[in-house]
Amino acid sequence: MPAPDTAQIVLVGIAVFAAFVNGAIGYGFSSLTVPLALVFYTNRVLNPAVVVIEVLLNLYVLFINWNGVPAVLKRVFPILIGLLPGIGVGAFVVASVHPGWVKLGTYTVILPLILIQAAGWRRPIRSAWTIGLPFGTALGILYSVTTISGPPLAILFNNQGLVKNEFRAGLALVLVAESCVTAVVYYHLGLFIAESERLLLVFLPSVLVGIPLGAYVIRRLDAETFRRVCMSFDAWVVGFGLSRVLIELNLGGESLGLQRYGSHHLDRCLFAVHLFHNTEISNTQRPERGG
Repeated sequence: MPAPDTAQIVLVGIAVFAAFVNGAIGYGFSSLTVPLALVFYTNRVLNPAVVVIEVLLNLYVLFINWNGVPAVLKRVFPILIGLLPGIGVGAFVVASVHPGWVKLGTYTVILPLILIQAAGWRRPIRSAWTIGLPFGTALGILYSVTTISGPPLAILFNNQGLVKNEFRAGLALVLVAESCVTAVVYYHLGLFIAESERLLLVFLPSVLVGIPLGAYVIRRLDAETFRRVCMSFDAWVVGFGLSRVLIELNLGGESLGLQRYGSHHLDRCLFAVHLFHNTEISNTQRPERGG
């Protein structure tokens, strides 16, 4: 493990970039910060600091998208109900399970979710209660263990056909609820320790710089392309982190872990981005051939 100063310097860079992405697309701070930061810190130390930042970020996103809340409230309500038991279960896992195994579970679960999102998977989802309750419970477990929930939420809302304002409002509503409840549960479990407070002081200025910068730059970029490139990069990071934790847990040799898992997942990420761009080119060329 690097010296604390080195780890904090790296963490500042990670947090600024993650906040930049969050400011650009409305989510992504934890899904980009956590996979990289877990190389240096355990979930027990990292999660409480990330959750506090998530509360502040999500309240801001909810505020600026408040006019879209009435249109999505009924749709996200089952998810909000399902979150409660899931958060309790997940927080208990963080507090009681060996940190190395929590890291392994974090990387293993979020990698396919990020790859699915980066590939732009689409399948219409209509039923709110049938899907919402179990989805909310699973999301609560995922968030309280990893502090990551953006990728599965984005997949669900994209497949429900939400427009941009409704998408951001629904996302913010769920994220505010889960981050606030998780923060309360973490507090009662005694997970807010001195080292987590120090990480919080590192995150705060990074967020203040990255969020407005991302909101400004995204006006000059194609948001969908930017989102998928960021998720593909994130998948590479998760693949690398997974190889590292396998070594820590003595589940594979160093060369086997770094080469097989890192290279394999990097190839899959690059393929997802390549496939997306080919699809975009094909879609833009069809009307010209038809005319």
